[in-house]
Amino acid sequence: MNDAYQIRAEAPSVADYRRLRTASGLNDKSVQAAALGLAGSWHAVTVTAGATGRPVGMGRIVGDGGCHFQIVDVCVLPEHQGRGLGRRIMQELTAELDRRAPATAFVSLIADGDAHHLYRKFGFVDTAPDSIGMARTR
Repeated sequence: MNDAYQIRAEAPSVADYRRLRTASGLNDKSVQAAALGLAGSWHAVTVTAGATGRPVGMGRIVGDGGCHFQIVDVCVLPEHQGRGLGRRIMQELTAELDRRAPATAFVSLIADGDAHHLYRKFGFVDTAPDSIGMARTR
């Protein structure tokens, strides 16, 4: 990673989480939802810009700790993209899964846009036709 950035094994604050999501093109979450969700992280990383210490990227793993895990909230502010930060976030998240998750765990994610190119570099493959990802929002 460029020395201008640091990665920490911690979740961002609720305010930073919401700012990073919306500024990166992801949908917003309420303060209540963000606080509950962040507290339920199995593992999280935050990328900060060295000069300011301000969070510019993040990623999380949620799950039951044994059988099922999902990588979520992987995002980098647009002005910091193209510098390998998404790759570094994924390296940190998958390394933690390799360290702590059982070998039989199922790890999933949803690839928005062209992000599937990055995720494939970390061993993720399309599940179709064996299974089809589905979603429901409230």
